[in-house]
Amino acid sequence: MLESLTPPERLAFVLHDVFAVPFGNIGQIMGRTPETARQLASRARRRVQAAPQPDPDLPAQRRAVDAFLAAARSGDFEGLLELLAPEVVLRLDPETGPVAPFEITGPQAVARHILRTAPRFLPHAIPATVNGTPGALYGTWDQPLCVLGFTVAHGKIAEIHLVANRAKLRHLRLSLTPDPPSAPSDHQRR
Repeated sequence: MLESLTPPERLAFVLHDVFAVPFGNIGQIMGRTPETARQLASRARRRVQAAPQPDPDLPAQRRAVDAFLAAARSGDFEGLLELLAPEVVLRLDPETGPVAPFEITGPQAVARHILRTAPRFLPHAIPATVNGTPGALYGTWDQPLCVLGFTVAHGKIAEIHLVANRAKLRHLRLSLTPDPPSAPSDHQRR
């Protein structure tokens, strides 16, 4: 969620809400007034609190993600729409280079983007657990090229995070999903 905040919002929020730095000090650090720092932190706090809360049932989350991956692999636009929340957000963090991180919002736009790009990597994606939640890995465990993380809320996919930025990939906690229904065999992973 923090990545969806602007850098000034993130800085004000983290310094104040996590480290209890007074707004006067935050304003000085940022070269802004204490009131501006307070407003930035307040806006960030509202956005963090409004973020979809993941369903507590991890197997149900995994089923939703597996259904999403199956629909994307088969090119099922209507199937994708049924799985996506009305306010779905796809956040893309590409490799460093000319393309900056960006977002796509809404089920129609997200489904179109997924179907346009999925044929290149989803047939080879491995179901994985990404930072404790269901996801998928493209590449190898030692050298992931791209990772998809999902937030499933109320049985629907509310957020998708596609991370291809190598610096960020190094910090993700990845593990094999226990008993994934469509996991490739060991020789396919090599």
